[in-house]
Amino acid sequence: MNMKGFSTIFLFSLFVLVIIDCLMVEADTCKPSGKLRGKKPPPGKCNKGHDSDCCKEGKFYDTYKCSPPVSNHTKATFTLNGFHFGEDGGSPCECDDKFHEDSELIVALSTGWFNKKKWCMKYINIHGNGKTVKAKVVDKCDSTMGCDDEHDFQPPCTNDIVDASDAVWDALGVCGDKRGEMEIYWSDA
Repeated sequence: MNMKGFSTIFLFSLFVLVIIDCLMVEADTCKPSGKLRGKKPPPGKCNKGHDSDCCKEGKFYDTYKCSPPVSNHTKATFTLNGFHFGEDGGSPCECDDKFHEDSELIVALSTGWFNKKKWCMKYINIHGNGKTVKAKVVDKCDSTMGCDDEHDFQPPCTNDIVDASDAVWDALGVCGDKRGEMEIYWSDA
């Protein structure tokens, strides 16, 4: 085989490897499944507890049916949620149709991770702020719907949310105004 033939085969092989690598990366990502147009909440209807956002009239929000792949060290955005009646969580929890106290070590997962109740009442380990805490999954942070009464007129969650009670934030040693959103890792307990 001459040098030109070898170069052609080498470049073709390199091209095939790049395409395969791109397809593998593509398979590991979770792209938006749609868009949801925000509606202005009726007066007094948007619960801004725990610094929650309210939907904005005409703004388009990404929706997701999937979440990034779960591993033994899954990166996530950690947020604060109230699971008690009247708090920013809105409705009773998806797993048991009950409200919960802020003193419980509990979380909600984005729709894709929640996986049609696969994680209901199971425990996960949350690693953040140099500490680890074990918390029970009781709810879904809806990534497919929002901007309506059922979701307290809040936008859909992003696809990488672990939404936690005050007790989980306490256990990680995050106090006061430092709560709201931070990067964490989680795994099956």
